Amino acid sequence: MKSISKHDISVVILAGGRALRMGNKDKGLMLFNQKPLIHYVAHVTSQSADSIWVSANRNLDLYQQYGQVVSDELADYQGPLAGISAALSQITTKYLFIVPCDGPYIDATLLARLSYAMISNQSKLCVASENGRLHPTFALIDVSIKPELDQYLQSGQRKLGHFFKKNGAVEVDFSDSPELFINFNTPEDLLSDGY
Repeated sequence: MKSISKHDISVVILAGGRALRMGNKDKGLMLFNQKPLIHYVAHVTSQSADSIWVSANRNLDLYQQYGQVVSDELADYQGPLAGISAALSQITTKYLFIVPCDGPYIDATLLARLSYAMISNQSKLCVASENGRLHPTFALIDVSIKPELDQYLQSGQRKLGHFFKKNGAVEVDFSDSPELFINFNTPEDLLSDGY
């Protein structure tokens, strides 16, 4: 079976949220074991992709050390889909691998399984799930889905999970690897090891 080459994949790390539960601090730059959360994500994904993009709306200069920064053009924190759309306007690869900035435990398994599902199902959208719960910020998409994504945004809708379901995304089961989806939402979370 044909596989997806590293050169066919760009990564967008979603770091553009308000992080209200983090006291409005930029979540990707919060320190975990003396390193910013985004460091872990960028390190893992850089080994499997042609380029890394960071969707961010503030601290752009700090994020530039982790990838090419792209800001969405919609005002007032319109959500991850706006950042994904902005990244799709910039990349030159066939696929975009989507990951959040606060998932320090991801590994190469994530992209490998999503890629396999993309090819074997001839799908345009593959999204991670675990024990029946969708993890929409962990996904692989074909860039040809951009018109549908932009139409969805123009209609005023913003829910990432709903977009995937509406457009027939293949759900890839990671119930055997729940640690991949551990993330950090409060300053207290950063004091633990995530488990």
